Amino acid sequence: MNGTGERELLEIDGSTGGGQLLRTALTLSAITGRAFRMHDVRQTRPNPGLKPQHLAGVRLVSDLCDGDVTGASPESESLTFRPATLRPESTRIDIGTAGSVTLLFDTVLPIASRFDDSYQLTVTGGTDVKWAPTVEYYRQVKLPLLARYGMDAEVELSKTGFYPRGGGEATLRTEPSRLRSIPLPERGTLECVEVYSKAAVGLAEGKVADRQATHARTRLEAMGVPTRVRQVEYVPTNSLGSSLLLRGVYENSLVGFDALGERGRTSEDVANVAVREFLAFDGGSGAVDSYMADQLLVFLALQGGRVRIPTVTAHVRANLEVIEQFGGDVHVVRRGDAIILDASCGAISKPSA
Repeated sequence: MNGTGERELLEIDGSTGGGQLLRTALTLSAITGRAFRMHDVRQTRPNPGLKPQHLAGVRLVSDLCDGDVTGASPESESLTFRPATLRPESTRIDIGTAGSVTLLFDTVLPIASRFDDSYQLTVTGGTDVKWAPTVEYYRQVKLPLLARYGMDAEVELSKTGFYPRGGGEATLRTEPSRLRSIPLPERGTLECVEVYSKAAVGLAEGKVADRQATHARTRLEAMGVPTRVRQVEYVPTNSLGSSLLLRGVYENSLVGFDALGERGRTSEDVANVAVREFLAFDGGSGAVDSYMADQLLVFLALQGGRVRIPTVTAHVRANLEVIEQFGGDVHVVRRGDAIILDASCGAISKPSA
């Protein structure tokens, strides 16, 4: 135990958002040593309570900080978590479903940035699934962007996992990092858009990955956007599926827009989804995409910085509330058409004993 008494438990309302609230709370609890109780977990979702992917995150963080946990059971809508001492113990975890591998990486990445030793986490589950960054977004956008501010991490993909069977596997490796403040007030000039397309081997005859990439490039080039196809591949999977990532390379930033294939959606439709999202972003003034805005919040709370974002999503609003409860000072500043996440006033620190 870390000496945190019952009276000092942070009380967090889990009904204001989904699993991201729990992941943020677990991450900050492990780093700061502050215990919390979350009630009404995912209450507004069609299927409330803890699911296998959330329980995997609880187990993972608990192992990393020798946590004391109450309420970690399927469908539970209340969880109490008391952290102890952080230790960089590499591990392997199987979500057991097509639950997102990258969301588990998201939970542990800020924690691993605090380690003085190398760390490795191998996860089995869904690598390219709905409501989560695809593994290619993680490898080509998030980690390269964070590397500019001191994060030393990489992801190796062993097998792609699509919904519903999952079965994908990826490994996150981190080295001791010296994170810096994140100043991203402007994205700068667009240099190019890079296309990464893949599909299950079972879809090779229909040239699904090729068609996704070709249609995306054709549409973008017709709009005068310099475009390069970086990857077209067919991979062994447990379920048929496809994914497409458009990586926007700007002078000062990286952004990403991905789309997934599904029954009834043509390869061209998949490409159209990603292209529309990129064009909408490029027509605005954000320095990062709306998904990255949410994913950078914990790093901003820990290291400080100022990042221009396209919009304040419901995820951002809910996450800001949790971060504030842990002592973070990240707030939204509006200046004309600019929306800025401002964490320039300091960073979260571990409370004195």
